[in-house]
Amino acid sequence: MFENSNEALREQIEAIYRSESRRVLATLIRLLGDFDLAEDALHDAFIAALKQWPGDGIPANPRSWLISTGRFKAIDKLRRRSRFDESLKMLAEQIETKTAKRQEPQAEDIADDQLRLIFTCCHPALSLDARVALTLRAVCGLTTEEIAHAYLTPLPTVAQRIVRAKAKIRDAHIPYQVPSQTDLPERLDAVLQVIYLVFNEGYLASSGGELTRTDLSGEAIRLGRLLVELTAEPEVMGLLALMLLNESRRLARTSPEGDLVLLADQDRTLWDQDLIAQGLALVDWAFASQRIGPYTLQAAISALHAKAASVDETDWGEIVGLYNLLLRIAPSPVVELNRAVAIAMRDGPSAGLTLIDAILERGDLADYHLAHAARADLYRRLGRREQAKAAYRRALSLTQQEQERRFLEKRLGEL
Repeated sequence: MFENSNEALREQIEAIYRSESRRVLATLIRLLGDFDLAEDALHDAFIAALKQWPGDGIPANPRSWLISTGRFKAIDKLRRRSRFDESLKMLAEQIETKTAKRQEPQAEDIADDQLRLIFTCCHPALSLDARVALTLRAVCGLTTEEIAHAYLTPLPTVAQRIVRAKAKIRDAHIPYQVPSQTDLPERLDAVLQVIYLVFNEGYLASSGGELTRTDLSGEAIRLGRLLVELTAEPEVMGLLALMLLNESRRLARTSPEGDLVLLADQDRTLWDQDLIAQGLALVDWAFASQRIGPYTLQAAISALHAKAASVDETDWGEIVGLYNLLLRIAPSPVVELNRAVAIAMRDGPSAGLTLIDAILERGDLADYHLAHAARADLYRRLGRREQAKAAYRRALSLTQQEQERRFLEKRLGEL
């Protein structure tokens, strides 16, 4: 009986860790002013919980208990170390003085702390790789090993990125705060870019034997939901909608054998209707603001795919119109490529091929495997077999994704 009750309590503490640890860490970073000290304090607070809660019971507000305990543990640790470094004694006194005014953290403060932490981890002064790694580590709680595995990057490289990012924040005195209204649009773009990069790597891995990585796409969606709760900016809703609508197709994107299935060939009964409903509602809310950005436009395109019963019933004219608008506000060769594919669906493969050839002829996307794969498919549909084979071979030489390689090899074999 006693062992069962202890096991049940441990499971409760583990559940609290999963639900509260990122919130507690965000507040400890604000209170202590140091990432590493806050992470140690979080760890010490949960060790204390494992020791005290079996006897005392779980407190009414576990989050506040953990924050207060972590704060005291950090101050105590600094005081012990001050025997060797006098500056640590001064730091401990500063932290105690600064945080003594409010012993019980308020719910709104903790929510703000999470938002502050996201903006700090995604500060433009950090390199993009460092922003991604630090966000996954501090905000999402992934271990350094998990981040390295997800991105197929050596563990020391990821560890160095995180260490340097923390040092940059400390040495450059990057403020731990939500940007002002003047700076918010630019800074929010950096945050959304990081979240979208994490999602894309999870939705379609850039290399390796797995097509998708649910841990990464799941964390990106969690971050998107958190941002929607913390700020009502339309582009935040647009990004979350885009991720949910794309994620809704996950089960249909691979065959039972693990092979890639294109959108046109997917079994749409496998699409997650709950995620689609959530995504469509967010698109409507974002459009209602009349402040429409690139993520909202991409979500609107995904929404048209989600509403269509088949590829033939898709409103390709509307999709082309949305790409035209996206190309005006966020021009890029990839947007041009996607627009060309949509035009091929609306007007026929020759029309799309002319546009893709123009992109490649000017030197854009020469090393982008999806451009050559799209070109190969249009040649195939036109019956131009030799040109299709050459384009498939070029795409194969550029992709590092195993499922994509198998798909391209299959198409090449069919020719």
